[in-house]
Amino acid sequence: MKKLITLTVFVFALVFTTNTNAQKFSGLDKSPLDMASYPSDYKISEKVVRISYGRPQLNGRSLTELAPTGEVWRTGANEAPEITFYKDVNFGGKDVKAGTYALLTIPGEKEWTVILHNQLNQWGSYFYKEASDVIRVMGATSKGEPLEEFSITFKDVAGGAHMIMGWDTARVAVPIMW
Repeated sequence: MKKLITLTVFVFALVFTTNTNAQKFSGLDKSPLDMASYPSDYKISEKVVRISYGRPQLNGRSLTELAPTGEVWRTGANEAPEITFYKDVNFGGKDVKAGTYALLTIPGEKEWTVILHNQLNQWGSYFYKEASDVIRVMGATSKGEPLEEFSITFKDVAGGAHMIMGWDTARVAVPIMW
C-alpha cells in the first residue's frame, strides 16, 4: 500500500508540475530561401554550380528602392547568397577556382557589377569589405516580363551556361564556362 501511495504522489506531481508546451515554429519567411543549380537535375556528382539565395518580393516597391543603383546589394534577401562552383570555371571572363563564395552585386543602368566575395555567412551587405572581393565582373542587362520575386536560373549556352538574375523587368546575365 505504501508503494501505491508513493507511486500515486509521484504521478500526481509529474502531471501537475510539468509544463507541456507544443513546439513553436515560425511561419513562412517573407523572402524564402531558394536554390538554383546547373545542371538542374539531381545528380550532385555532375553539378557545376549551385547557388542558394533569398527571394524578396517587390510588394508594390520599385527595384531601385530595394536594390539601389550604384550601391553594393546582397543579391536577394537576408543572408548574402552563396554560390558554389564544383569545378574550376571561367565566370564572366575571369578564372575562378572551385569553392564557395558570397555573391554580391552593384546594380547599374546598363550593366551590373557582379562580385564573388570570400566572406561567407554575412547578413546582407552591411559588413561588406571590398578587400575581401575575389573577383568583379560585369553582367549584361536586358529587359523581360515583370517578375514579382527575385529569381536566379541558368540557361544552356555552347561551352557552359549563363547565370540569369531577374527581378521586375531587369535581367542580368553572367557567362559561366568550363
